[in-house]
Amino acid sequence: MVKPVYVEIHDDIQKKIENNIWSVGKRIPSERILSDMYNVSRMTLRQAIQVLVEEGILNKIPGSGTYVANQKIQEKMSGVTGFTDIMISEGKVPSSKTLSFKEVEATFNESEELKINGNNKVLRMERIRYGDQIPICYEVTTIRLDLLKGISRDEISRSLYQSLKEKKGLKPKNAKQYISAILATKQISEYLEIKMNEPILKLRQTSYLDDGTPFEYVQSQYVAERFEFYLQK
Repeated sequence: MVKPVYVEIHDDIQKKIENNIWSVGKRIPSERILSDMYNVSRMTLRQAIQVLVEEGILNKIPGSGTYVANQKIQEKMSGVTGFTDIMISEGKVPSSKTLSFKEVEATFNESEELKINGNNKVLRMERIRYGDQIPICYEVTTIRLDLLKGISRDEISRSLYQSLKEKKGLKPKNAKQYISAILATKQISEYLEIKMNEPILKLRQTSYLDDGTPFEYVQSQYVAERFEFYLQK
């Protein structure tokens, strides 16, 4: 079966990007130049470009041009996976910058999510999470203290999920997640090295062990152009 012309153009542009002929963040040639290059009408060329934009491979900026988009890190919305594991699965080096790490009294919302008494203390960590030194998200994590005995601060900061498995024999199983779209505040934009009011994906997540015990409540803000969630049914 013969491919439509716009599909052939789509495939060729994608190949050029994969071969780094047009690299991430760079503007590709104009529609006029590309239509001449492929010897097609601008309408046919635009069909190919539009599909690449919808696939997240290209990014159109009004008044500026069409650019090769940054490849987004993906998290499958099924089960529960720690940030460190997600970065490693994407071939990236995970790291974190801890802004605060302290034992505090649980808020009403934290107590409800973690199923603990309101006067109980919890560990609350405030961190910036990175993949290959690029800031991906700002995260506030609240953890039940009774599950952390024998686990050091460094182990908790580096990878909570891995530490729970190796030191306590506890296995995270699933999570309840709520995602919404917001705009970056001045403080968050500085943390994540983006412009103020850029799109942010806000995630609220309660994570559970395999026996159903809630152990972690996380509020995260992800840079929308660097990260996406996908649902597989």
